[in-house]
Amino acid sequence: MNVPRWLLRHRIKVEPYLGDSAYGPRYGPPVEDVPALVALTVRTVRDREGREVTSTAAVYAGPDLDCPPESRITLPDGRITKAIAVAQHTAPGLPVPESVEVSCE
Repeated sequence: MNVPRWLLRHRIKVEPYLGDSAYGPRYGPPVEDVPALVALTVRTVRDREGREVTSTAAVYAGPDLDCPPESRITLPDGRITKAIAVAQHTAPGLPVPESVEVSCE
């Protein structure tokens, strides 16, 4: 069971991180109009290297969201941020919605 679409009131743009090149980070083609719920909240999270960093936004989306850490995200207010950490929320066999939580810079 996926998170209900009616809860995903915002629209974001995601540019998936592909890795680094000699010229800096590389991103995949942008995915426009991704349904999500954006919470502008400040909290401390760990990045992919284990360092504590401050997250200023959390994005909740369906379980099919392709957004690896370091991906570029455009929030509904136009702010461009990067994904710090990505968490898959699943509960196989339980009647709870599956979703992806992305902590953003």
